[in-house]
Amino acid sequence: MYAEAGIIRKIIEGTGDTWAVVGLSSNERRAAYGVADVLQRYGKRIVPVHPKAETVHGEQGYASLSDIPFPVDVVDVFVRSEFAGAVADEAVAIGAKAVWFQLGVIDEEAYERTRAAGLLMVMDRCPAIEIPRLG
Repeated sequence: MYAEAGIIRKIIEGTGDTWAVVGLSSNERRAAYGVADVLQRYGKRIVPVHPKAETVHGEQGYASLSDIPFPVDVVDVFVRSEFAGAVADEAVAIGAKAVWFQLGVIDEEAYERTRAAGLLMVMDRCPAIEIPRLG
């Protein structure tokens, strides 16, 4: 519903392998922790983005997207819906190629703004579910 045909495959296979995971901390009980592990197993470089700026899965963390000193291809968003639009706007500002709102993260206005800015966008989906489906 919140991804045009082929967009999921295009993001996963064609946008690049550096994924900033917003909301990722060292808390192993959080969904972001497990999803980041799956992304790594499928060859993606994960970049933890969390106010604590913790190292997670061996990768240096940053407090915000704008603190990351290298290009980010995909911004994977694990924050509540009311905060997701600001993250999407920051993804546009840093020059990301795509934004991915996780399951339950829905902001239709942010979805439209992000797409209008030229970024690929998926909402209310999980790459840890979608990657294995691609074969």
